[in-house]
Amino acid sequence: MERTYRSWLDGGFESAQREYTEPTPLLAEDGRLLAAGWARHNVFSYDRNRVKKPLRRKEWDFYQLSDGHYMVQLSFANISLGGYASAVLVDLRQGKTLCSTMAPFLGGKDRYILPPNGDAPGTVEMKVGKSLFRTETTENQRLLQFRMDDVSCEFRLEQLPGQENITTVLPFDGHPDRYFMTTKLNCMPCEGTFRFGTEEVRLSKDSAFGVLDWGRVCTPYSLVWYWGNGSACLTDANGARHLFGFEITWGIGDEHSATETCLFYDGVAHKIGPVDVKTFPKPDGYLHPWEFISQDGRFQMTMQPFYDHHSDLNVGVMRMHSHQVHGLWSGTVVLDDGTALEIHDMYAFCEYVENRW
Repeated sequence: MERTYRSWLDGGFESAQREYTEPTPLLAEDGRLLAAGWARHNVFSYDRNRVKKPLRRKEWDFYQLSDGHYMVQLSFANISLGGYASAVLVDLRQGKTLCSTMAPFLGGKDRYILPPNGDAPGTVEMKVGKSLFRTETTENQRLLQFRMDDVSCEFRLEQLPGQENITTVLPFDGHPDRYFMTTKLNCMPCEGTFRFGTEEVRLSKDSAFGVLDWGRVCTPYSLVWYWGNGSACLTDANGARHLFGFEITWGIGDEHSATETCLFYDGVAHKIGPVDVKTFPKPDGYLHPWEFISQDGRFQMTMQPFYDHHSDLNVGVMRMHSHQVHGLWSGTVVLDDGTALEIHDMYAFCEYVENRW
């Protein structure tokens, strides 16, 4: 099975990794993309009214929390034709969804407008029908809430002061007004409770971490991507504990200016180059080992899968098809100063997605 995306493993692909450090407008008044690259904080000024094809505009705030046993997904998405607020609870070890609830809405083009920057303090509160999605962000924490019928969730995510993320802006060849802008912020210890009916699941900050996937995009109709992410607490030879994480996304758009690939160590981003998996998992290799390799040699990891969280929403002209594979990761990563970290059986995930939306 051949890859359905451009890979550096096929030869000839390199990325300049252009970093932005100053406030930069994202779009011109006529909707053309002005910036392509990455940043340690979201410095890209986003004006949704400059998008000239608003039905291609999609905006979301998505949080995934997990301790390697249970996984919680809390999200609010506006994809112009409509959108939803949702909460999902999955038992990864038993391989089953314990609770999934969604409040959909139609006609989201000018409704339920999310903030233009997911990296700034502030409050998001969205009510759709009987549901409530709320986040409150300060410098040191994020408070998450979701309520709908007999489901209620409350979680607190901790952030280090000045904690860096990776924000990327990727263009699309032949489409000067299309872009994919996301912020990925992980390494956030989290604690809280997911209640549904008479049941309750708790996450402890001693073992659970959260990741924010914040997106403001204007894309072509069909997309393919990989998204891999993980967070852990590592102990060094002196017994000191360090927050470590990684973010690897690829396959989306033109990656010549930057790739969405990064290591995090004690709140600092360490940029790495293009990443890919040696063996394309489609169609039936999702639960086989995934061997990851980076072009610069700084990310050499293997995932031993234990669960494929597969979903397929197919409504004709729109399809969202995902294999989010969870497993234990081992290998070596290298920080900017050349320090090599040996990783052993770290829980993390990687998904392969094919969307028409």
